[in-house]
Amino acid sequence: MKPVLLCRADLEFGADRAAYRLHQGLQGIGVASEMLVQNKLSDDSFVIGTPGNIGKKLVNFRETFDALPVKLYPKSKETMFWPGWVPDRIHSKIRKLEPDVINLHWICRGYMQIETLAQLNKPLVWTFHDMWAFTGGCNYSEQCQRYQESCGNCPQLQSDKSRDLSRWVWNRKAKAWKNLSLTIVTPSQWLAQCVRSSSLFKETRVEVIPNGIDTEKYRPIDRVTARKLLQLPQEKHLILFGAMGATSDRRKGFHLLQPALERLNQSGWQERIELVVFGSSGSKDGTDLGFKCHYLGKLNDDLSLALVYAASDAFVAPSVQDNLPNTVLEALACGTPCVAFNIGGMPDLIEHQKNGYLVPPYDIEELAQGIVWLLESPERHEKLSYQARDKAQREFTLQRQAQSYLSVFKDMVAPRVGN
Repeated sequence: MKPVLLCRADLEFGADRAAYRLHQGLQGIGVASEMLVQNKLSDDSFVIGTPGNIGKKLVNFRETFDALPVKLYPKSKETMFWPGWVPDRIHSKIRKLEPDVINLHWICRGYMQIETLAQLNKPLVWTFHDMWAFTGGCNYSEQCQRYQESCGNCPQLQSDKSRDLSRWVWNRKAKAWKNLSLTIVTPSQWLAQCVRSSSLFKETRVEVIPNGIDTEKYRPIDRVTARKLLQLPQEKHLILFGAMGATSDRRKGFHLLQPALERLNQSGWQERIELVVFGSSGSKDGTDLGFKCHYLGKLNDDLSLALVYAASDAFVAPSVQDNLPNTVLEALACGTPCVAFNIGGMPDLIEHQKNGYLVPPYDIEELAQGIVWLLESPERHEKLSYQARDKAQREFTLQRQAQSYLSVFKDMVAPRVGN
């Protein structure tokens, strides 16, 4: 069995990292997987791509061109929207690798043209890390459900026309993908439900396989030691928040965390809490959060991330919309309880008042209360930490994930009788 994983990069964004971890997990159970990327950042000899500055320039060039049609909508929101129109040479590269099955991951953002998929002529297992595959171009639909029909009148483009860019992209997907030999994998139950309600894939087989994590790299570390290494205070409660573009990407909810922190400040926690943020070097508007804040910038390596999680008392993920975020999974594996809104894939990870706290969507008062609930009792916190780690070890190991994928791969290569 030789699967080839396709993803825009291997170690850049969350979806890339999730795909690369699966690649490592497959190799860990003896499956000779390879990974074909546009931007190679690792030194893994089984990852095929253009490394270094040349690779980065190629990525930037293709991203710029793929986003050009969005410029026709000057009032469009600041969000990710990818038409997938730039030609590529992936088909010829795949042919040389001779895989038994192709596992697609994050192929938007200028990596692959929509029409390329039908040319691959191999069984396809497509892992959805967001909603792009079944929308007219957005990665997350926000409150829009037009992907259940045929898009058009796109709110993210601020379009009032039914035949807009989103309808054009949707039509191309519908035409190019109607005869694909395809199984879809979603990391969360929420995304699986979205797929089943979509107009493009409602008849397609969907399997839910959570992302995996190396629980030896992401594990509890002595908190005193972790804080000492990171030069963080020993005597404070540390609240952790982090993501790519942590303070600038509205989907990650920093604008909702801010008023929750104000509530904590007003309720007497000002001298007891400090905030730690990774993925950003400062708040977008320089807002005073009422607490001392440690901005750690962008962290890429597993050791630094594991130290930050282990040093923190709670991880807060106030995302407005999210699939199965790596950050929450990493925090749990390190024994750090999490607080999040009860949206997307969060309930797949967080069991309310067992390994964290699930907040009714966008309830600021309850978000603040959830943080307090995690911090106010040392005995409770110790129990939550144990159960966070236990859930990661039981449900989200790389080996468990890889074995589940291998089962799907085998099923696609040798379809069941009657299919």
